[in-house]
Amino acid sequence: MIRLIVLLSALAVAIGVSASIRLPPATPAPAAARSDLTVVELFTSQGCSSCPPANANLGILAQRQDILALSWGVTYWDQLGWKDTFASDAYTRRQRDYQRGLGTDNVWTPQVVVDGRRHVVGQRMAQIEALIARHDPFTGPQIVIRNGGVGLAGGRAPVAPADVWLVRYEPRPIEVPVARGENGGSTLPHANVVRELVRLGDWSGTTRGFRLPAAARPDLKTAVLIQAPNGGPILNAARG
Repeated sequence: MIRLIVLLSALAVAIGVSASIRLPPATPAPAAARSDLTVVELFTSQGCSSCPPANANLGILAQRQDILALSWGVTYWDQLGWKDTFASDAYTRRQRDYQRGLGTDNVWTPQVVVDGRRHVVGQRMAQIEALIARHDPFTGPQIVIRNGGVGLAGGRAPVAPADVWLVRYEPRPIEVPVARGENGGSTLPHANVVRELVRLGDWSGTTRGFRLPAAARPDLKTAVLIQAPNGGPILNAARG
């Protein structure tokens, strides 16, 4: 209960609320903030012929309540005749950060990164499941997402300030007809497509709150990641 009060106080600062925030007795969900989520990120491209099976795998994982599945469209296959309709330079940079953080020689698709700690080829569902099974308890702060803000409290202070990322993603599966390139003539399924990535600030171990910017669309889902910088491990994650 004390932790909940601290979290909600941080959130009140973030959204400029002077009065105390009270939860009804039957509403415990904001305090829980699902600290047991496993974060599964797929780096994919509509111009990559190897990616459709990985997209399908992520679609299966996106249905699990214990997993935060995110699909990032990258830009470096756009020159093959089809420009990915979801790709962003920011998402390509995120994968480049993982290249450094995970110590890989290059970036490639389809790549799945689990909790920012381990990676595997996206078509290999059995190996993805094995990495999910190795999920370690997060050490970062508890997260409350509520009333246009996010509050952080508790957790083990990181060695270096961690990034606080706001992620907004599609709430429903999307099928995209591809007219040209390696997947020309196919309709590709996508799940949990990321539409927005915003760095809210950093976290060094103290109680903090942030106001969330308005979403481009009201139907997008919200997630917050606390992550060591430069493609480091994810310290905690929550869905709004």
